[in-house]
Amino acid sequence: MKFKKILITGFEESQLDAFYLKRLDLLSNKRIYVPKDSPNIQKELADTDCLLSKFNPINKEWMDHAPHLKYIGVFATGYGQVDTDYAKKKGIIVCNIPGYSTESVAEFVIGMILEHIRELEKAKRQAKEGNYSEAGFSACEIKDKTFGVLGLGNIGSRVAELALGFGAKVQYWSRSRKKNYEQKGIKYENPETTISSSDFLSLHLVRTKDTDLFLNKQRIQKIKKGAVVINTCPMELIDIKALSERLAKGDITFIFDHPDEMSKEDLGQLSKYKNCIIYPPIGYISNEARMAKQKIFIDNIEQFLKGKPTHQVNA
Repeated sequence: MKFKKILITGFEESQLDAFYLKRLDLLSNKRIYVPKDSPNIQKELADTDCLLSKFNPINKEWMDHAPHLKYIGVFATGYGQVDTDYAKKKGIIVCNIPGYSTESVAEFVIGMILEHIRELEKAKRQAKEGNYSEAGFSACEIKDKTFGVLGLGNIGSRVAELALGFGAKVQYWSRSRKKNYEQKGIKYENPETTISSSDFLSLHLVRTKDTDLFLNKQRIQKIKKGAVVINTCPMELIDIKALSERLAKGDITFIFDHPDEMSKEDLGQLSKYKNCIIYPPIGYISNEARMAKQKIFIDNIEQFLKGKPTHQVNA
């Protein structure tokens, strides 16, 4: 079985190695790439039965323009941009790519924390200028600090394990209790307690309609003074205006790595604060993660065509 037409939009074809593009071409009669802002997308959807995307909002309108659509493959872990409920009503299967960058993102979270609390960028810059004095530096340790994790999925649980390895007192909140991690010494708390008592707070929630604005004004106000908050999830989880107001007080640090998905207005609002540290979206980037991402993505398509869909998010 093959697809008649695969439409790719919302990510570059160059993000797939030649080996995986060749595998993809074996799964369809035709493969078309259209930029995410192209006016031709609705026209191309008319005879598309497989849609592969990343950032495009795949809503009711898109699906109504694609009467033959059977499969949506999200080239990412997060799938909040897809109206999965409507897809289910239309009999369209939606699959994502979970777990491909677990280790990469988890290590990046710890790396960002260490860079901040040990002033590593400042130290490198100073030494490059020929100043090798340790005067004026300050630091704190992760050990014995309270480390909160919101969302104990693949990445969140690995971050919790790494924090535990540093000797932190680790606590978490997740939609379901994770007793196996609690047996390791990771304590379950409600969101408000986790937010208000953590010295380090790391967000690891998949973006859905239920998690948008999860860190709302009330919760942002509860963040512990002096806390370092790390978000490697989409910024739709955050009330930007409320975060800006809290950053203006200068009593927390906020670190994130998804500026490419934000509006210029929101990004400009946050970037003016010294206690807001912005990274390019590099958390998921590693040689190992890049290969795993492509493999899972193509495997999902192959399994669907075999009648055994994997990583379906709207079952």
